[in-house]
Amino acid sequence: MLVQITLAAAGLALLTIAADHLVLGSSRLARRLRINAVVVGVIVIGLGTSAPELLVSAVAAARGDTGIAVGNIVGSNILNLTLILGVAALIGPMAITSKVLRREVPLAVCAVGLFAALAWAGLGRTAGAVLATATLGALALLLRWARTPRGNQELAEDVATFTEDPAVLDLPTPGRRPPGWFEPIRSAAGLAGVLAGAQLLVSNAAAIAADLGASQVLIGFTIVAVGTSLPELVTTVQAQRRGESELLVGNLFGSNLFNSLAGGAVIGFASGTGRPATAGAALLLTMLLSSGLAWVLLRRGLRLTRPEGAVLLATYVLTLLAV
Repeated sequence: MLVQITLAAAGLALLTIAADHLVLGSSRLARRLRINAVVVGVIVIGLGTSAPELLVSAVAAARGDTGIAVGNIVGSNILNLTLILGVAALIGPMAITSKVLRREVPLAVCAVGLFAALAWAGLGRTAGAVLATATLGALALLLRWARTPRGNQELAEDVATFTEDPAVLDLPTPGRRPPGWFEPIRSAAGLAGVLAGAQLLVSNAAAIAADLGASQVLIGFTIVAVGTSLPELVTTVQAQRRGESELLVGNLFGSNLFNSLAGGAVIGFASGTGRPATAGAALLLTMLLSSGLAWVLLRRGLRLTRPEGAVLLATYVLTLLAV
């Protein structure tokens, strides 16, 4: 089992680093191609930051490890709004505007609810088609909201900041950015790395589950979900240190939205009709309640305090103990 644990850890590391370069390279390439900043922010960066969850779940479902696929999405959704949001609140109190709570947050909670209902019934091709359609509808709404004068300006500034920052592990080129021809190579290498990391992680996580006699859903909910959520954790800590609380909250709920809709669609299509992916009602209900708890805490005075962050962290610990 030690070999499987080592290889799974290597897959996690490769997945995290490669996903960072995939998103950075894709967003820089899109800006060089003069693609609108709103499109870059909502689609390229928004979907790109969920690439680890999407590809890991796709690989797992295609291998027949549907428990890992669903457990990864459910676990990531819970972890984003309990552990990661709680850590951010402990770093410092968070203040957000009512606009985010009126639009992006309810949309994400509805997406989680739709995913929960379909995952309980079974994620096959029909469910995949429903979730794919919902993904397109959600993207259209997000693009429409972002195209308002204020939203356009804010998103353009966020995209500029994101593309100017280096990757966590970047090239040793102090004082200058890599040449333009390098970004397509960075993007392709990042995608290949994410796929390789996903394959390493999923195959060895499945072997660990078999050796321990644990369910695949449990392994996906814990080990795999923590690994695929590492990029969100790093981004969240950086954003909170810069005082970008509103961007942070939007990113976490946005991650849940794309995980649930795009991730669920990928699982449905990859699973096919032979063995639809499912999850237990208790786990899905926990995911819904964690989303509702984060929403309620944020609505109270449009702030999230350190004690409330501690409540979210305690919720995550209790969830682990319950499963």
